[in-house]
Amino acid sequence: MQSIAVFCGANKGNQPYFEEAATELGTYLAKRNIKVVFGGGSVGLMGVLADAVLAAGGPITGIITHQLNTLELGHAGVKDMIIVDTMSERRRLLVEGTDGVITLPGGYGSMDEHFEALTLAQLRQYERPIGLLNLHGYYEPILQMLNNMVDFGFLKPHNRNLCIDAPTIPELIDKMERYEHRALEKWH
Repeated sequence: MQSIAVFCGANKGNQPYFEEAATELGTYLAKRNIKVVFGGGSVGLMGVLADAVLAAGGPITGIITHQLNTLELGHAGVKDMIIVDTMSERRRLLVEGTDGVITLPGGYGSMDEHFEALTLAQLRQYERPIGLLNLHGYYEPILQMLNNMVDFGFLKPHNRNLCIDAPTIPELIDKMERYEHRALEKWH
């Protein structure tokens, strides 16, 4: 993998392990010279991630809207910053040309980005691994909901498998490196 889009919260959460995971991921990717593409923010886990990548000398690109950048939320240390007009343009550029996606714990924005990537994968418009870091069980309710979607006939099992999850960064990266895209086997 040459580049990974990382979706994460504009808040740090209320447990120290969220911030520790963002630091660990940024450092891990930088040391492997994998370019991080992220939401461009200086706050929350986004800022922690970017600080870790920069501290380890890794490549990083931020993508932020004019609105958020005007509010001085853009990360000043990230020199490769793309400023766009809309959130939909931001989401598109976050995944475009990347070799995978990792979603750290986050809120609405992280979920929006994660599920858009899954939808694109289901439609074969994005054929790279999409990982969910299920740190300390944070995403258990969402993973259960995905299983419910399969059980109740709203999601095909092969499309459920588009969402890769693991509780640790090394496990998640390992699963992502072994990923083979299998979406859209059958529409019916």
